[in-house]
Amino acid sequence: MRRASGYGVAVAAVMLVGSGVAGANVALTPVSSDPFSNSTSQHATELEPDTFAFGSTVVSAFQVGRFFNGGSTDIGFARSGDGGVTWGTSGFLPGLTFSAGVVGSPFERVSDPSVAFDAKQGVWLISSIPILPSTSVPTVFVSRSTDGARTWGPPVSIPPPDAKTVDLDKNWTVCDNHVDSPFYGHCYTELDNFAAGDLELMSTSNDGGATWSVPIPTAGHDKGLGGQPVVQPNGTVIVPFESLNGKIEAFTSTDGGQSWTRGVSVSSIRFHQVAGGLRTSPLPSAEIDANGTVFVGWEDCRFRAKCSANDIVFSQSTDGLTWSDVARIPIDPLTSGIDHFIPGLAVDPNTAGAGAHLALTYYFYPTSACGGACRLEVGYISSPDAGAHWGEATTLAGPMALSDIALTSQGPMVGDYISTSFSAGKATTVFAVGRQQPTTTSFDEAMYAPATPLSVATAAQATHPATSTGVLVPVTGIGTGTTHQVLRQE
Repeated sequence: MRRASGYGVAVAAVMLVGSGVAGANVALTPVSSDPFSNSTSQHATELEPDTFAFGSTVVSAFQVGRFFNGGSTDIGFARSGDGGVTWGTSGFLPGLTFSAGVVGSPFERVSDPSVAFDAKQGVWLISSIPILPSTSVPTVFVSRSTDGARTWGPPVSIPPPDAKTVDLDKNWTVCDNHVDSPFYGHCYTELDNFAAGDLELMSTSNDGGATWSVPIPTAGHDKGLGGQPVVQPNGTVIVPFESLNGKIEAFTSTDGGQSWTRGVSVSSIRFHQVAGGLRTSPLPSAEIDANGTVFVGWEDCRFRAKCSANDIVFSQSTDGLTWSDVARIPIDPLTSGIDHFIPGLAVDPNTAGAGAHLALTYYFYPTSACGGACRLEVGYISSPDAGAHWGEATTLAGPMALSDIALTSQGPMVGDYISTSFSAGKATTVFAVGRQQPTTTSFDEAMYAPATPLSVATAAQATHPATSTGVLVPVTGIGTGTTHQVLRQE
């Protein structure tokens, strides 16, 4: 059942007080809120947004009504037709779960929204994983819009992989929008089969997401999760992912998704377990510039003494095979005691090379060792020169108590991932903000966006160099992070 947003996007922009790095605050616009009332979910909660921009249209999708042990009542969406200045359309995807009022649906919940656009077909796509009452996932859904993301049709199912047991997780979708690519109009969805040890799989569509191929593994039968495919102008698809061996790795396809190479190492991961039991892990966030250089970022503590807090770090590649040394994004000094996590990295697709514009939204704790008094905030930082130098960090939202956000079996949650996108040279982002309620069993966790799209620092403002030397901690794999061989992330 489709319902209207509880906020209505015409509500005036609000100011949420923040603190932390630069001490700056920005006005925020409420984008959506949870209108559902089923007793099986936590209300009002919205979390885990993705965004995608094409031209002046920006679309976000997110979980609505979080279940404690996985998934949500529905997937919400919001659309801006002016690059994130205003958000004139919002709602909830039809046909997904019986918890949202869909008669005859076998699915109780849905999770992991990912937004894409097929420029050749003019179709917007949101992929998600529908969850049965048993909490297993037999398919990946793809919802389609042919009217500019204003309305959405019933979901299309991706065929299940050829496997004895299927239980899917962590989908991500992208389309080849390069008109000179031999595979222009191909769309690709990454997923993993948790029932097969998180076997990485890829499915392909060439008709605007109406039909999809049977998902296939890589040549190395790589295992991991959170793969984010990006497409180079020549049609090569590169998929960075978090592997099960404590690394960020990447695999590629040069034949339009007919086959996928064995994964290669981007870097080992060193991960500081975030305080307060917050649900987070070093999943990658990947984007690509106009020439096809891939940037991938994740949370990592290698640069901090005794691995005491996470920075956001990144690596880049022109071919998906050879990757640069890991560099630290200089949000604050190494001795700051601030912990950074859940990055949403964006690259302006109209910039390239040494002039590529990067923007990063992330969550952080002003004090890493905050114990039971953690306060969660949202930050933003940008680079005008492909990450060589960065401007001042800005606080977008917070502080939030962990009791202000949805509680899950893996800890309090704003999302396993967030996202940032570029439109007309400005960065736009949507993220979850929890506001204090009278009791810890009631919530007001909803989607917000900056009231004004965010600028990229100029060369004169970008005075903080990224560093890739002086590593203080041996990189020997995931630090205190939990292995995903025994943990799914729906």
